[in-house]
Amino acid sequence: MTFSPSWLELREPADRLARAPELMQMLEGFFSGRGYADVVDLGCGTGSNLRAIHTILPRRQSWLLVDHDTRLLEAAAGTLADWADIAGGYGDSLLLEKDGHSIRVHFAQADLAVDPAPWGDVTPDLVTASALFDLVSQDWIRRFTTLLGAARIPLYTSLIYDGRAAWQPSHPSDQAMVAAFNNHQTSDKGFGAACGPAATSLLRDHLVTRGYRVETEESPWMLGEDAEALATELNRGWADAVRETGGVDPDTIDDWLSVRLRGQETLVGHNDLLALPAPLE
Repeated sequence: MTFSPSWLELREPADRLARAPELMQMLEGFFSGRGYADVVDLGCGTGSNLRAIHTILPRRQSWLLVDHDTRLLEAAAGTLADWADIAGGYGDSLLLEKDGHSIRVHFAQADLAVDPAPWGDVTPDLVTASALFDLVSQDWIRRFTTLLGAARIPLYTSLIYDGRAAWQPSHPSDQAMVAAFNNHQTSDKGFGAACGPAATSLLRDHLVTRGYRVETEESPWMLGEDAEALATELNRGWADAVRETGGVDPDTIDDWLSVRLRGQETLVGHNDLLALPAPLE
């Protein structure tokens, strides 16, 4: 499953506002006093994770941005170059200066369904991802956490869909629309039957079993008038997903969507998760 650069650009401001500050503070504390961090970003999209957390990581950073979609990797390179204070190329990498941080970025096209740990022989200091784990299967999480735990690599991931959604004002079909959408979220997204709303608990349980200290916090989208364009695209996509399930009458979906497109307040539940390997005894 892949997403368009325009959709990722539209959602990035809401994603940034939603991130749980408590976990970002904990991550900053974990790297406090270090001069360098090597980071791998899985399903990187256009590089929003790098833009969101670069200031809480050490002054010198190296990022490996991994995605299956070469369009997104190309978009990431251009978006990051425009975002940086100074940008230049060095071989197949991008050198950035931003907010007093020196950041080298490498790009890798890879199929995460085949290889959930595409960092090769060099063990990174951090693996990160955003809006990924609700799309993968339970078996993929098992494989991923086994490899992560064997190397004792910290994980910070944001915006895992948790199955909650609400709108104001309400509509009689809201509950049915959420139930059908959550059913759609468990269909195959390219990794096998997806975890959907169960992803956070499954990921946490596997990480705890592998010796991690795991913290989770809610990170909901709360979309008002300032995010009308995002809410519009979100609700259209929500209706399309529900249509695919056949679980709600088409006329009901049409009525629900017509109300939602008038400009409503929308809440979508997410969770952020930070997993740090427990100290060796």
